[in-house]
Amino acid sequence: MNNIIVVEGIHDESKIKEVYPDISCVVTNGSEISKDTINLIKELSKNNKIIIFTDPDHPGEKIRNIIEENVKDVSHAFLRSNICRSKNGKKVGIEHASSEAIIDALSNVITKTNKEDTITNIELYSLGLNGNDNSRILRDKISDYLNIGRPNAKTFLKRLNLLGLTKDDLINIIEKEI
Repeated sequence: MNNIIVVEGIHDESKIKEVYPDISCVVTNGSEISKDTINLIKELSKNNKIIIFTDPDHPGEKIRNIIEENVKDVSHAFLRSNICRSKNGKKVGIEHASSEAIIDALSNVITKTNKEDTITNIELYSLGLNGNDNSRILRDKISDYLNIGRPNAKTFLKRLNLLGLTKDDLINIIEKEI
């Protein structure tokens, strides 16, 4: 089984191929991902591992969600936005990441093994990770620890469930990291 990396644009593909010249990529050409591209990814997923590796921004999340809704058993790689900014600091994307950051992200691919949610929004709230003044700061620290980007509360919950983490797992991370 080969890995197929799904990226947003040709510059992202070029950056990945600098590090992994023989890797296969599918380029979505932005967040208006076509039905043909979705069908291609579905077909490729039958005999390959699909890894979604989109930019850590709103369009990247949109692409990730569209693919996840349409293709079964996808995996995810993430970059934090602070390590993939353009030199002028105005743009964020895989194309601006270092080779080391790309290697790290693709070495820590996440595949959901459990189809049921393992943590709830109420549990996030009880841990101070949602609904409090410093919730964002706490989520960011945990997100950095888990290397899942820096998502908002809703996406944070989704990624925790993707990882199969429980409330006890979060408590252990908070005790270690915060």
